[in-house]
Amino acid sequence: MTHPTGHRTGLRPRVLVVQHEAGAGPGLVGERLRAAGLDPRVRHPWRGEALPASLDGWAGLLVLGGSANCEDDTAAPWLPRVRALVREAVEARVPLLGICLGGQIMAHALGGRVTPRRQGPELGVVPLRRLPGAEDDPLLGAVPEGAPAAQWHWDDVERLPPGAVPLLAGDDCPYQAFRIGPCAWGLQFHPEALSGTVADWAAADGPQVRAEGRDPVGAVTSLREAEPLLRTVWGAMAERWAAVVREGAPVRAAAGRE
Repeated sequence: MTHPTGHRTGLRPRVLVVQHEAGAGPGLVGERLRAAGLDPRVRHPWRGEALPASLDGWAGLLVLGGSANCEDDTAAPWLPRVRALVREAVEARVPLLGICLGGQIMAHALGGRVTPRRQGPELGVVPLRRLPGAEDDPLLGAVPEGAPAAQWHWDDVERLPPGAVPLLAGDDCPYQAFRIGPCAWGLQFHPEALSGTVADWAAADGPQVRAEGRDPVGAVTSLREAEPLLRTVWGAMAERWAAVVREGAPVRAAAGRE
């Protein structure tokens, strides 16, 4: 017997994970997906690994972050294939989660706009505000007001795609999370990243960060201090996305919010 999303019942549902560069893996999210009985399969297109032609046989799609601009097909020539998979996921209601660059790819691929941040990068831990659309959202409805979130980005979603529902915001970034349709979520922050990962990013990007008047050491310190709460809040979010994948994309969005 085959599940509507393409995986066979009795097996661990497979989730396609697109990783754009070294040091930017699925982290905490991948850990919780595996614990929930899913089978995340990480593809590394920058190493030459091919992405699938379609999502047939995949129960979910997770698109991770990276340093490339979401429109820079020269630096990241696999981006057109990722955009096609994103569009397919939304059309076919395959559960989709886009993180940082992944969320920006979603916005761009579906008719929104992504631009460089005029105020410079947003780094470290930032508290998030709940928006009305989060109230009954199956993924982010349980995220508390003021929840801390790891940030490491130079670009922002400036305009959401048509029909997108904004869910979370920050004082310096209006679209920290949004939903498109019943089961596709884009996040600007990094629920997968804990202090060790961000310390590696700070070491790599330190000169650029300092040149832009930011403190990479302070950013890492903020992650270390918030790490227990980050694990709790975003680990639970990852478990909820795993449940959406396992349930086969339930339609839970309120009428009129799509």
